[in-house]
Amino acid sequence: MWKLILLSLLQSIFLCGGQVLLKLGLAKSGPFSWSLSFFRSQLSNIWYPACGVTFTIAGILWFYLLKHYPFSIAYPLSCISYIFGMVAAILVFHEQVYWTQWLGVLLIMAGCALIVK
Repeated sequence: MWKLILLSLLQSIFLCGGQVLLKLGLAKSGPFSWSLSFFRSQLSNIWYPACGVTFTIAGILWFYLLKHYPFSIAYPLSCISYIFGMVAAILVFHEQVYWTQWLGVLLIMAGCALIVK
């Protein structure tokens, strides 16, 4: 069971990391337009390949989890990424996270703990 939890944590870290890198890339993309110059400029946005790498690693870990563990246990554990997302919102994007949001995540995590037990 500890291997499942560790792999789920790792997969969640990479999944959240991919989302953070995607948001950073979109922030650097500038205003959208249907011009060739806009799409050409997106090819030099370094955040997108970094996002792709982290999503690929998260995907490979997810494939492994689905193959070797029951779906009814592996899928709810993917919600661990909510915690990492909240922390990233605070540390990376300097967003304010309210106590009600933390309470919601805590309730989700309590449900995950019951599922794993």
